[in-house]
Amino acid sequence: MKVHHLNCATFCPRACQRFFSRSHFVAHCLLVESDDGLILVDTGYGAAECEQKGARVGRIYAWMMRPAFDPAETARAQVEALGFSADDVRHIVVTHMDADHAGGLPDFPQAQVHIFAEEHDAITKRASFAEKGRYAPDQWAHGPNWQIHTVARGESWHGFERARPLPSVAPELLIVPVRGHTRGHSIVAVDDGEGWLVHCGDAYFDRRSLTDPDAVPKGIRRLERALALDDEMRAANLERLRALDAAGGEGMRLFCAHDPVDFPGVSGPGVSAP
Repeated sequence: MKVHHLNCATFCPRACQRFFSRSHFVAHCLLVESDDGLILVDTGYGAAECEQKGARVGRIYAWMMRPAFDPAETARAQVEALGFSADDVRHIVVTHMDADHAGGLPDFPQAQVHIFAEEHDAITKRASFAEKGRYAPDQWAHGPNWQIHTVARGESWHGFERARPLPSVAPELLIVPVRGHTRGHSIVAVDDGEGWLVHCGDAYFDRRSLTDPDAVPKGIRRLERALALDDEMRAANLERLRALDAAGGEGMRLFCAHDPVDFPGVSGPGVSAP
């Protein structure tokens, strides 16, 4: 399978250089070419966010994070720049439903949206104060064709539970629940023929979280804790990802959603960046 790396949002938070020791963050998404059309892993922001800017995501958030809201960065614009149409995107697999990961859903209304069951439950109930604030229901007000997945009993992937959302279309694509950042946060693993590309979503925000945790800026570590629904679970699952990355078997290439070092940063045959 051919895999394209897309950056579907750029952020320049006001505290970025001072507390995070970097100039910007990205929203790393994947576009996978399959025999049944295109598969998008996360969407970043969509056309509505670019048009409405802070009104769509919250003016305080927009003031703090300073998203670029560049229409050329939307997943739909990048899909079309590659010579495809929006209708070619048949499936969207989300790591979780935070606004900067699910904003592009309305740009692909015909796509099936694959989601881990606990995350769908979280956006439906928004049971906690944090969940009422972090999710943006307008992003799924169009009524997506939800495909809700649970873990496969008795089967695991490198010690993790897993669901195989597209067995007949892309059997080499897995949703792997790695909870903590949100109630149903997942990572998405894609076997591109040369090994596993592992989109870790917001399981961590800095590549050094896997390789040299002490080098991660304190501001980023605080941000990870502040945004976690269950920080103890997040930290435990990060340890498991760290071990997976260190083992490095089966061509394992882990990357997160927001570290610019990881975009396109995951090299190998069958991998491209537009």
